[in-house]
Amino acid sequence: MTNDDIWNTDASIISLFGRSRFENGQQINPLLSVPAWINDDIAPNDIAAIVQGGCESGAYMPAVTYYQALQTMSEHGDDVFDYIDNALGEIPDHFAEHEGVSWSGMATRYLSLAVELWASTAHGFLLEWEC
Repeated sequence: MTNDDIWNTDASIISLFGRSRFENGQQINPLLSVPAWINDDIAPNDIAAIVQGGCESGAYMPAVTYYQALQTMSEHGDDVFDYIDNALGEIPDHFAEHEGVSWSGMATRYLSLAVELWASTAHGFLLEWEC
């Protein structure tokens, strides 16, 4: 896909590439899988917007809305931290060092980081994908 194709595609990643499935207890991933902590309807144009402006720009509101981020981190927080750790080789702790940071604020910061890391990888994949 070209960058223009990515910006102009609003079909969900799942509709384009399928869902992960399991065979004999092993997860079989499609070409590009969407983690459980990202909404199923995320599309290439959403990914491009996240890469361009980050979650805080409004490109991915579930990561920056306190209520939604807290729900996601309550359900998938371990997976989010595992993803960050695998991508960066560590869990950055500078988010927790700011004075006045709330639990909700930390949830949005870590979830946003994970979403932005995934979006960057997904964007690179989409640029190389021959449809």
